[in-house]
Amino acid sequence: MTKREILAQYSWKHDGDWAKIAQALRTHEPLERRYACGNYITIYDELYPPQLRALRHPPWVLFYRGNPELLKRPSAAIVGSRKLTEYGEWATERCTELLADQFVIVSGLAKGADGAAHRTAIAMRGSTIGVIGCGMNVRYPRENEYLYKRMEKEQLILSEYPDTTGVKKYHFPWRNRILAALGDCVIVTQAALKSGTMGTVSAALELGKEVWCVPYPYNMEAGKGCNLLIAQGANILYDEAVLKNLRPLRSI
Repeated sequence: MTKREILAQYSWKHDGDWAKIAQALRTHEPLERRYACGNYITIYDELYPPQLRALRHPPWVLFYRGNPELLKRPSAAIVGSRKLTEYGEWATERCTELLADQFVIVSGLAKGADGAAHRTAIAMRGSTIGVIGCGMNVRYPRENEYLYKRMEKEQLILSEYPDTTGVKKYHFPWRNRILAALGDCVIVTQAALKSGTMGTVSAALELGKEVWCVPYPYNMEAGKGCNLLIAQGANILYDEAVLKNLRPLRSI
């Protein structure tokens, strides 16, 4: 087996667990069986997104369905709450509409803001990438089943977890580092003070990414995370012209 094939086999054997894969590589752990891995990109491959290499723990393997060529294009990560308010939904859809002509829209294929971003990008005839926190066959959450079916044919879905890996709570904050790294910028459309979105922003700031936040009315709990980030120095989306004037960092 080639080193990329060995890496994919370790990933299947250990359900995508980053530390266990690292240990297997260090010790040249024997493989007792062969797994049918499907489509994947490894850290050894030319197609592996260079921005992921800047992470403290870059994913060893990215399993995918859809069009991996989208990884070469400029992208904007749009993130927010799973429990969107009416205002948050409007903000997510509008931000996506304004960015979809220049950027591939990256989000997490979860409920709320993620689903709204993917749906809007597709409606605008743009491109979108979903980064999920479980295996491709698990289809979580079930309400986004139709998005999975459409995106795996026309767009791109990525996961560092093999197809059959189930849902575990800690997968999602760990997944968020990939969202932060893939986006040339990060747009936050709704965030409470304690949310996974705040973790995505922390990862983005570590990587030196620009973070833009939608401001919220005073004392609106659902948006206090956005307001806190703005107070701490994040860029404020005070006008639609801001998004219209954002320019890709990489040429299409």
